[in-house]
Amino acid sequence: MSMASPLVGPLGWGIFLGFFIVFIFLGFYGARWRRGDLSQLHEWALAGRRLGTFLVWFLVGADLYTAYTFVAVPSGVFASGALYFYAVPYVATVFALAAVTMPALWRWSRLRNYVTAADFVQDRFKSKLLAGFIAATGVVAEFPYIALQIVGMQAVLTIMLLGIVKNVKMVSDIALTISFIILAAFVYTSGLRGATLTAVFKDALVFLGVIAILVAVPFVIPGGFAAAFKAATLKALPTGVSTLKSPYFITYTTLWVGSSLALYLYPHSVNGALSAESDKKLAMSTALLPIYGIALALLAMYGILVYGSPEAMKILSLFPPSARGSLVIPTLAVAALPEWLAALALLGVFVGGLVPAAIMAMAQANLLVRNIIKPIYPRITPLGETRAAKWASVIFKFLALGFVFIVPATYAIWLQLLGGIIITQTLPSVFLGLVTDRLDKYSLMTGWAVGLGLGIYMFITPHKPSAMSPLYPIAGHFVFIAIIALAVNLLIVLIGTGIAMAIRRSA
Repeated sequence: MSMASPLVGPLGWGIFLGFFIVFIFLGFYGARWRRGDLSQLHEWALAGRRLGTFLVWFLVGADLYTAYTFVAVPSGVFASGALYFYAVPYVATVFALAAVTMPALWRWSRLRNYVTAADFVQDRFKSKLLAGFIAATGVVAEFPYIALQIVGMQAVLTIMLLGIVKNVKMVSDIALTISFIILAAFVYTSGLRGATLTAVFKDALVFLGVIAILVAVPFVIPGGFAAAFKAATLKALPTGVSTLKSPYFITYTTLWVGSSLALYLYPHSVNGALSAESDKKLAMSTALLPIYGIALALLAMYGILVYGSPEAMKILSLFPPSARGSLVIPTLAVAALPEWLAALALLGVFVGGLVPAAIMAMAQANLLVRNIIKPIYPRITPLGETRAAKWASVIFKFLALGFVFIVPATYAIWLQLLGGIIITQTLPSVFLGLVTDRLDKYSLMTGWAVGLGLGIYMFITPHKPSAMSPLYPIAGHFVFIAIIALAVNLLIVLIGTGIAMAIRRSA
């Protein structure tokens, strides 16, 4: 296959752009849907806390199953093998954790009018400083996450523009910038209502794409999955193909557990949960979320499946080995599906980056306004709060976009795992705070600071498998740093609280 022949023709482009216009319409229509006073922060950022079971299911699903999920998990399996299947059990356990924690946080938030998890921490431990630390951690941890949505969107544009334009990167950057201007405009005007309507649209496209590839495989790939597994085994992927190699058992387990603990500490996950109409509807929607895990497991398998498609492998051979992984799903879509269906699948991944980027930037803005600006300027009015949050969400989106244009995609993926290490250090204040208010606030701050410092230090200290890595070697096994740093953090919190209680008793 030569570089000259386009993979997506006029029909595909027409369908992609036509449905993208529908996506934009839904985003702006959100301002009129279930009207509320959008000058109030809880109306703009939490859709007035009025979303029912299925809307929360679609919103949180769109929020958590992102362009990064569709690109990074198959990419990891394609390049490395079985280790990246840790994403499958993680989907099962993370929602069990959410079912216990999120309805409880929702009840506190409704009772006391909280908009962020840091609001809860401030009230629970009577400390604006601790809340400020938690808020700043959330804002920082979201940046690489938004950046990775853009990496996923770039993968789609790269495949669509191949053979059409000479400078694919420049045209792709322009297209992304225009998409983000549109996104910023409808989020500013519609808030979470716009994000919810576009989430329903995005999820429908994603499920359509996943099912379509699954149905098309037996017709397109001779021998189907069996042939693909055989071809992948011949490639000798480092962590194994059909079974995980034994040195990676602890790596697999710590990545699974660490990722499960991190996900619902991210501000965008909390934001989605707090928009529910009631704790019962939130619990029901959370119980339904593992359905998305079926799609995730199939997408992970597609990282192997692509080895069985000679046409897809031919397309991937046009790119340097380091870039091939992120292009697996877009390439498989154009190789296995008819053009009109491939265009819809590609749009699903593309808007699968825009919707979460919108919710993440809104969640960052809420934290900045409520837990950093408001304690410094307590006289800020509710209207001023909302206006500041709207502009902050716009600025955060473009900071993340600039970050992607400057930082190579490989580093962005490493930094996302660093985001996981960072956000996990807020667990004692948020999750343990739901259980007890007896933890000592100074011990929580110390544990947070030490956990954060240790996690970042271990991440940037040169060691195998690479110069910067989320895995740290301990006794010959690679362990996810988030777990090590959190263990130290929790130890400090528990010992410090014990000492503080002993001092209070003796006093």
